[in-house]
Amino acid sequence: MEVSENLRYIKSQIESACERSGRNPEEITIIAVTKYVDADRTQEAVKAGITHLGENRDEGLLAKWEILKDKPVWHFIGTLQSRKVKNVINKIDYLHSLDRFSLAKEINKRTEKPLKCLVQVNVSGEESKHGIEPSKVLDFIKSLEGFKNIRVSGLMTMAPHIEDEEALRECFRSLKKIQSEVQELNLVYAPCKELSMGMSNDFGVAVEEGATMIRIGTALVGMGGQ
Repeated sequence: MEVSENLRYIKSQIESACERSGRNPEEITIIAVTKYVDADRTQEAVKAGITHLGENRDEGLLAKWEILKDKPVWHFIGTLQSRKVKNVINKIDYLHSLDRFSLAKEINKRTEKPLKCLVQVNVSGEESKHGIEPSKVLDFIKSLEGFKNIRVSGLMTMAPHIEDEEALRECFRSLKKIQSEVQELNLVYAPCKELSMGMSNDFGVAVEEGATMIRIGTALVGMGGQ
């Protein structure tokens, strides 16, 4: 299917989820995850009206950035190794995977301007997933105070790939609760307004539970993605 058709369907699902939860659809940012599609399909997404693109590997981001430059807002959503920070950090607008002090230190050193970062939280506790333990998030964010180029714009999580809606809902609620705790700290460098949660299989539930950013690959641009 064309990206434009997929986008219309996703927007209709977001509107339905917002209606159920009393939210405004304009609060939701759709990030097209293009990690498994080529530049042509990515350009189709931009032409269809997508303004936010997400990549999880530095090679994929750099290849597409060379073609699209700063037309879209760029999100790096995958695990970023400290040694690869210098390759991408000045080409992205958001990093969704800040999960360790050493990475924050490297970003702070390499970026030319304050970077909007989302702290990745392993809410589900799955060993296969990256992210900070929920109980350690507040202390981690407090430890970033001295980094003038780090702005904690929000939190990110990946829910289990399951069909149990209540289990998914509990995962998203847990991240929302942590967000409230961070906001209560009133840290200037950590407004924590964004919640990046929800993918192709569960974004409706995520929106109902407070997501402000959803990362959509398969349902939007086709094979692959999230």
